[in-house]
Amino acid sequence: MAGIVGFLKNAWNKEPVIMASCVVGAVGLVLPFVSPLTKYSRMMNSRVPYIYPVPVRDDGTLPDVPAHPCEPSGHNMEWFKNL
Repeated sequence: MAGIVGFLKNAWNKEPVIMASCVVGAVGLVLPFVSPLTKYSRMMNSRVPYIYPVPVRDDGTLPDVPAHPCEPSGHNMEWFKNL
């Protein structure tokens, strides 16, 4: 550990601009994995359909198709209301 700290101090003393750019790059790579925004956007994207649901005329033979486009069906979005 002392060797790493010594190396970082030496690199900062010799080339502070390169060290600062490396730190900014490292933060840019790590931040999306620890950000809560990433978690919630992943949750939202998993529940939004890829295509817009087109109303289908139900003749009674399609039990999984809602009778009306506004009828609630699919995943529960209670977690989103409680944010």
